[in-house]
Amino acid sequence: MNPLAFPLLADENIHREVVRALVLRGKDVRAVLEEGMGGRDDIDVLRHAHGHGRVVLTHDGDFGTLAYQAGEPLVGIIYLRPGHISPTFVIEMLEAIEASAADVEPPFVLVAERKDALVRVRVRCLRPAR
Repeated sequence: MNPLAFPLLADENIHREVVRALVLRGKDVRAVLEEGMGGRDDIDVLRHAHGHGRVVLTHDGDFGTLAYQAGEPLVGIIYLRPGHISPTFVIEMLEAIEASAADVEPPFVLVAERKDALVRVRVRCLRPAR
């Protein structure tokens, strides 16, 4: 399944224009602020996303640390690098992910890294939590 086909939870660092663009493209996406989770710890956001069957969309690498080292259960994480760039830059990254051959099953971590016009997509499927 394409990573962007899953319901998404946009972290606070994802610009609202990016969230709006995803909604206009028919994606099921909620922002952390819409969920009343503004200012909450990453672990709380990850647990909320998992509890609601959503993939975390973020510019924050700490979510991957929680997934790998702490073994937190998750549906998935889409980590966009570099972060805090213009919404257009990020939307173009998401379009590249959607056009890619990435096929994932939960739980997964996808890292998309953009340098100039090239977007490199790496996926790691994790073992399901027991």
